[in-house]
Amino acid sequence: MPRKIALLFAGQGAQSVGMGHDLAEQFAAAADLFRQADEILGRNLSQIMWNGPIEELTKTSNCQPALFVHGLACLSVLRELAGDFPIGGAAGLSLGEVTAYAAAGAFDFASGLKLVQRRGELMDEACATTNGAMAAMIGADENVVRQLAADEDVDIANINAPGQIVISGERAKVEAAIGIAREYGTRRATLLNVAGAYHSRLMESAYERFGAALQHVTIKPSRFPVISNVTGEEVETPIEIRQTLQDQVTGTVRWLDCVERLAGIGCDFFIELGPGGVLAGLLRRTRKDADVMSVNDAESVRKCAEKITAQS
Repeated sequence: MPRKIALLFAGQGAQSVGMGHDLAEQFAAAADLFRQADEILGRNLSQIMWNGPIEELTKTSNCQPALFVHGLACLSVLRELAGDFPIGGAAGLSLGEVTAYAAAGAFDFASGLKLVQRRGELMDEACATTNGAMAAMIGADENVVRQLAADEDVDIANINAPGQIVISGERAKVEAAIGIAREYGTRRATLLNVAGAYHSRLMESAYERFGAALQHVTIKPSRFPVISNVTGEEVETPIEIRQTLQDQVTGTVRWLDCVERLAGIGCDFFIELGPGGVLAGLLRRTRKDADVMSVNDAESVRKCAEKITAQS
């Protein structure tokens, strides 16, 4: 019996120098996407992806379009090798949600790329005008972390998996929350190496201007369900897609709810598209028996294609 496949697209932080280089060398479909991206953006994004330096690639205005292109390049090669296999649903972590909508045909490649480029620029600008930080709270109950966040006047940025929650806000307040996290039953609290306070009220300027940018993008209903970070449910109409993508800039990324919803609609084989294996790890923390593969290079895409073909 064929498996019901869910696609998971990587978010900011997954980037690594060299990402997609072997895909472009070995597959024309991937090479064409990287070439298109450079032409659309009017700069050599692919060279930053392949050669670095990592400091340049890690800039939000670079890594967001880089991850978008890389995720779709992985998918294009997978489709080339495994055929036009049916997709049961998709989700993406933060920036990855835009990639998921592009994969689902809600907007074309060029529109999505320009959108993530703008998103990255606006977030960079918001980081530059605020003094924000983020911290991971490991081994604590969600309600307890919510109380800590309320007491210290910071926001819940991500609910990634059971016992893995990220807070975000003004740096001094985040550092204060880290200092007393053990008193709230948190096993470990760690400051994250990020440029600012993503998914918090400090991104308000990016929220407003990204909303304006979304109004200029033609959006169509998705070909398969895409689960929203902010609702943990399918979002179907163009109006809802615009609103939830805007809300996500300052809202909580409910990743745990996203993967549970994909499982709830019957998805039983998860494919992570993007560098590293962060999403596969989070999924296994949520569902220990989950069948998941990470696709990020030529070798992994071939293995995944073989598995899809064998199960269809």
